[in-house]
Amino acid sequence: MSGIACPDFTLPGTAGTTFSLSAAPKPLVIYFYPKDNTPGCTNETMDFRDLHSQFAAAGATIVGISRDSLKSHENFKTKLELPFELLSDAEETVCTLLDVIKMKSMYGKQVRGIERSTFVIDAAGMIVREWRKVKVPGHAAEVLAFVNTL
Repeated sequence: MSGIACPDFTLPGTAGTTFSLSAAPKPLVIYFYPKDNTPGCTNETMDFRDLHSQFAAAGATIVGISRDSLKSHENFKTKLELPFELLSDAEETVCTLLDVIKMKSMYGKQVRGIERSTFVIDAAGMIVREWRKVKVPGHAAEVLAFVNTL
């Protein structure tokens, strides 16, 4: 998907925001994660939080997206003291656009869920880098290193 225009989308976000890709400051880091308050997702989100000032210094905006409700996102954001917004894609609209909904095995059962993925969108709205099947340790730092090359 890298090197193609990211389709425009609008989603509800925390803090009463409505996020629209076309109006968002760029470069933009969008990370998709499976579920609020789960160990891997909490660690990934804390890593992006802890590096937020460095992303901001590079001019980048961060948003996290999952299928969780805004209420769940608000609690997660407050608990982790996040300096960026979380977006709710309960209808899986953006998850489908960027092909992050996959069949996954959980406790031996096949379930549909979000494949942990991250995208960097440049000022022209192009996907300039993507990571799929993300492993959390070191991921946010790797994304930051890439953003610093833009």
